[in-house]
Amino acid sequence: MNTGFDSGQSEATRGNGPATKIQEKNRAKILDAAFREFAAFGYRGARIEQIAAAAGMSKSNLLYYFGSKKAIYKAVLADLLDTWLAPLRTLDPAGDPREELSAYINQKIELSARYPEASKLFANEVMQGAPMIGDVLAGPLKALVDEKAEVIRQWTAEGRLQAVDPYHLIFTIWATTQHYADFATQIRALTGHGIDEAGFRQEAERSVAGIILNGVLGRE
Repeated sequence: MNTGFDSGQSEATRGNGPATKIQEKNRAKILDAAFREFAAFGYRGARIEQIAAAAGMSKSNLLYYFGSKKAIYKAVLADLLDTWLAPLRTLDPAGDPREELSAYINQKIELSARYPEASKLFANEVMQGAPMIGDVLAGPLKALVDEKAEVIRQWTAEGRLQAVDPYHLIFTIWATTQHYADFATQIRALTGHGIDEAGFRQEAERSVAGIILNGVLGRE
């Protein structure tokens, strides 16, 4: 997962100039190993020594790329956020609202199926008050959501979408789609199925898209 946000990448390449291919490869290995450690043990329980071992390098080598556990954690979270927001960036103001929103909902559910632990890790950070990435939420995330809120307002002004607060629409899509990752245990207990099952995932996509789109567009 590559981030487009400023997540402390300057610490990942401590030399002058852009990172080499080897440096980028090592950085990716560190973040992949760190994600698994943070997902399993949380920020407090994860140890740099274990992250380094999982990445196949020494602690000193790891610290060349990231100067602290906090820097690694912030980079992991920023990469996760970048992955989760990728579908929102594709919302096309020139596209058909039904097709655009349906595709967005489906992509979000697909992400919940592919990266459930990533969703839980990010949700846990936010529920704790986002102490590590509050600046990202208030900066790049807000800018992107503001931009896409304008797209929704444009559709409304053009009469292609019923009047709806764009932020609440976006929040509703986030809440319904990521629920399948964050509350997977509860969903399986209640239905006997999980979002990792293709049939159940497709049913969820149809149901969630239908409920939301019928609310803001009306039935076809």
